[in-house]
Amino acid sequence: MNAQDKIAEYLKNKTILVTGGTGSFGNHFISTVLKNYAPQKVIVYSRDELKQYEMQQRLSAYAKQMRYFIGDVRDATRLNLALRGVDIIIHAAAIKQVPAAEYNPMECIKTNILGAENVIECAMQNNVDQVIALSTDKAANPINLYGATKLCSDKLFIAANNLSGERRTKFAVVRYGNVAGSRGSVVPFFKKLREQHSDYIPITDMRMTRFWITLEQGVSFVLHGLVRMYGGEVFVPKIPSIMIKQLAEVIAPEMPMKEIGARPGEKLHEIMCPRDDAAHVIEFDNFYIIKPSILFTHKSRTDYLETRLGEQGKPVASDFEYNSLDNPHFMTNEELKDMLRL
Repeated sequence: MNAQDKIAEYLKNKTILVTGGTGSFGNHFISTVLKNYAPQKVIVYSRDELKQYEMQQRLSAYAKQMRYFIGDVRDATRLNLALRGVDIIIHAAAIKQVPAAEYNPMECIKTNILGAENVIECAMQNNVDQVIALSTDKAANPINLYGATKLCSDKLFIAANNLSGERRTKFAVVRYGNVAGSRGSVVPFFKKLREQHSDYIPITDMRMTRFWITLEQGVSFVLHGLVRMYGGEVFVPKIPSIMIKQLAEVIAPEMPMKEIGARPGEKLHEIMCPRDDAAHVIEFDNFYIIKPSILFTHKSRTDYLETRLGEQGKPVASDFEYNSLDNPHFMTNEELKDMLRL
């Protein structure tokens, strides 16, 4: 049985809740699951009633399988109610904008850290099978508040595998880079400037690089994570890098660029597997696993060298680091054009 068949078998008749379900990832994940698999129920848990209404219109053909909860991950009582009978949680809710987090630190902490703790506690109380939390490359060696809160969140979800005790609930994390075309992505911003015939495209730094992934790839990686995970892993996909100035050249080749300086908390290059974590990194054909540094006292021990899909991995070198500058795969302009067309 191949991976897709195992995903289909696993999701059949399952009840899935997606926090932040009306966001870019949530929309694409839910549409993919409904169109390609046979879940019993998919629950959207988010704060914005207008986005939920719009989602209901788009997914009207699946009305019998869909449920919509207005709620915030900060509200444990409401979250606990929404999780009754849920088998799988995909935790995508977060405050993600780096400058917004810098200027509103406590709001970011309340959602990204305290909200994560609520998801963990409510998942255990409701005997949920699996929880996958979405992370970010900004959580690796963070220099901004958003990245720091997501690192805290990652640590909470990994440690939760000890807290669950004899309960069946297992927790894992998926970490990846910038998502092409998502809300908040620089792609629609550059396109808007092109359409408005602006004087120039602003580039924070001409040297800046980023990891680059499509929504389709992100959703697929999360779905594979559900059938790969034992609990305690941070899954990191092997994805290409781009230069931000290259993106501007592809989107608006006729427009000049102007360097404006980095925004508050912005890195020049991103990291997904820090060198300090090299002793815990396992390399597979298309992804890495950062295995937990703590011992899970109650679960069967695993070295994470083989996933539940039977994929075989190997430890990396002691000086290994996976960053967007030294990434062996940089997208060509043609590859980038193809991705943007898709």
